[in-house]
Amino acid sequence: MSYQKENILIVDDDIHILELLQRQLNALNFYIFKAVSVKEAVTILKGNTIDLLVTDLQMPEVDGFQLIKYVSEHYPKMPVLVVSGYISAKGSLEMGKSGVVDYLVKPFTKEELKNAIDKSLVNTKLVRKEKIDSKTAPKYDELIGQSEAFNVIKDIIGRVKDIKATVLVQGESGTGKEVIARAIHYHGKYARAPFIAVNCGAIPENLLEAELFGYEKGAFTGANESRNGFFQAANGGTIFLDEIGNASPKVQNSLLRVLQEKEIIRVGSQKPQEIDVRVIAATNSNLMELFRQEKFREDLYYRLAVVDIKSPPLRDRKSDIPLLVDKFVRKYGLEYKDRYVTISPNVIDLFLRYSWPGNIRELENCIQRAVIMCDKSIELSHVPDTLKYKIDFPEEELVTLAEMEKRYIKRVLDSVANNKTKAAEILGIDRKTLRNKLD
Repeated sequence: MSYQKENILIVDDDIHILELLQRQLNALNFYIFKAVSVKEAVTILKGNTIDLLVTDLQMPEVDGFQLIKYVSEHYPKMPVLVVSGYISAKGSLEMGKSGVVDYLVKPFTKEELKNAIDKSLVNTKLVRKEKIDSKTAPKYDELIGQSEAFNVIKDIIGRVKDIKATVLVQGESGTGKEVIARAIHYHGKYARAPFIAVNCGAIPENLLEAELFGYEKGAFTGANESRNGFFQAANGGTIFLDEIGNASPKVQNSLLRVLQEKEIIRVGSQKPQEIDVRVIAATNSNLMELFRQEKFREDLYYRLAVVDIKSPPLRDRKSDIPLLVDKFVRKYGLEYKDRYVTISPNVIDLFLRYSWPGNIRELENCIQRAVIMCDKSIELSHVPDTLKYKIDFPEEELVTLAEMEKRYIKRVLDSVANNKTKAAEILGIDRKTLRNKLD
């Protein structure tokens, strides 16, 4: 059975070696990601599916050994091939402990490279074939839904996936805005190019500009060398700017320049660099309201919203809930139990009734917990009480203290079959006082 060609990340601070490896590996029908530093490599790893890491060892600041150790813990199933000019006995020992599959000593022939790559990819090919043969395991970025609201989104994705128009995805937290962004990228003709996701709300405001556009050596305290930013890492592909409403005015100005001039300027530099990046932004804020409050540039909003996608809340696409439930039950059943678990129809009915203020993220978290707590089937007992039926008792009308006393005395008398002696005892008063109140 056929499967798509593998993605290989090559890391070397020598640009000539990178270009040589890229040419040779492209000729072997592989798709290549390039990085000139470990920092850039880690950014690419986080935003893309990589099947094989090919790395040099001797690099400035952070060397290849640290990258290999990082990969061994964060991506333990990813094979690593080392390409280096000299490998000591100590280095060979360290690589063996970190799970390096093979290594090549420079210089090497194209045939030697091919053999080393094939050896390194044996396990990856087997894993990939298993995934393709399995018809039951949904992909991470698979679009799940058949509701009318979701079909509108799929139609827009189909129209923009092969063009680099700027897209703005708006919707409540947890509605799957990043899934939409990834679908636009990976379902189109630029799927082999980098996809870099940046949470603008998670990066401190004073660092966001440097992280996005890079910086020059000496641009600020701690800038000991020049570094590329996320835009350079995404060059040729897509950058996803989540929580764009949190960007500072200065960053907004720089983003506007990127969208208008197709170029970026590193922090501490005056020289612009051309950039070819599709920008997809997302927010759970009302950008027009932020504009009225003078917190967001109106011209940037219109630049971002060339194509505007509204990510609907889960309560507006209830018919998609069974499909999403099936996906998450399978995912976490295999992950936590090494098998599929079932789910009671009563639980599905409860899910369809609930409003899901946390949207798809809340649904996924709920199922994740239920799979952990259940044995073979998810039942109502495995679902949090916050989702279950609640009785909304009507509020009692506000009355005078005298009326409240009257009603309480009547209630006590009814409870003791109008026995005034017992009623007086319960009320803590004598019979005469009770009689006066009744009169």
